[in-house]
Amino acid sequence: MYIENSEDDSLPPIALKLASAKGWDTFTRVLMLAGKALPALPEQQRTHDNSVEGCESPVWLCVTDGEIMAYSPSKIIRGVLAVLLERANSLTAEQRSSFDFAAYLEQCQLSRYLSQSRGNGITAVINALRRQ
Repeated sequence: MYIENSEDDSLPPIALKLASAKGWDTFTRVLMLAGKALPALPEQQRTHDNSVEGCESPVWLCVTDGEIMAYSPSKIIRGVLAVLLERANSLTAEQRSSFDFAAYLEQCQLSRYLSQSRGNGITAVINALRRQ
C-alpha cells in the first residue's frame, strides 16, 4: 500500500494548515475557505453517472482535462473534497489506487472531526477517487 513517508514528504498546503490548526474554529475556517476555493464542477457534469453513492450530501466526481474534479453543495464536504483532491491530483492513477487516504485524513485531523455518517460518505468518495 502506498503511504507517504511523513519525514520525507510534506503535506500539501491545505492539509498542512488543517494539521496545524489549533481548535475547532480555526480548523473549520480553513476547511470552509478550502471548499470556497475549490473550482466548481460545471452543472452539466453533475449527472447521475458522476454522482458518488453513499454520501449524506450529494457529491459528484469526474475527470476533466486530466484532473479529478468534484462538487458538493455542502460547505463542509466541499472543504473535505478540496483536501482529498489536493492529494489525489498529485498522485498517478496507480499510486491513487493504493494510497492510504485514511492515514492521510488522520494526518490532516479530518477524521477526528467527521461524524460517522460523513465518514461513511467520505469513504465512498475515496473509493471513487481510487477508480478514477
